[in-house]
Amino acid sequence: MAGSLNKVLLIGRLGADPEIKQMVNGKSVARLSLATSQSWKDKNTGEKKEKTEWHRIVVFNEGLVNVVKQYLKKGAQIYVEGQLTTRKWKDEQSGQDKYSTEIIIQGYNSSLTMLGGGSSSSNISNDTNQTNNSDDLSQVSNEMDDDIPF
Repeated sequence: MAGSLNKVLLIGRLGADPEIKQMVNGKSVARLSLATSQSWKDKNTGEKKEKTEWHRIVVFNEGLVNVVKQYLKKGAQIYVEGQLTTRKWKDEQSGQDKYSTEIIIQGYNSSLTMLGGGSSSSNISNDTNQTNNSDDLSQVSNEMDDDIPF
């Protein structure tokens, strides 16, 4: 299909330590649980409200899996670029079809950037044409710190 785009950009914090698994082909895969939050003030009560969305991130690139294993822990703030995929699988207990929507980081045009402010940001990318915008992302991440409940 010409003219289509499947791209997801997220900045959030890990809700748990990354899960590293071996696939049947012997390669490793990393699974991350990423939280993004938005907050607002209730117009009627003036009370501060917050909503957190959870995203499943799956990293297939071997180099990125090794970096995730070494450096990422629960609470780490990251920026990810990937593709949205819905996977269908069968629940072994009930026999029913189940669906899981995930952000896949694999191949070109995918990246994972560790955020933390200032010059400590590191960009790990599969896209050789991508420029490192970690200074811009650090600014965004510092502004968001007050709104994240971790």
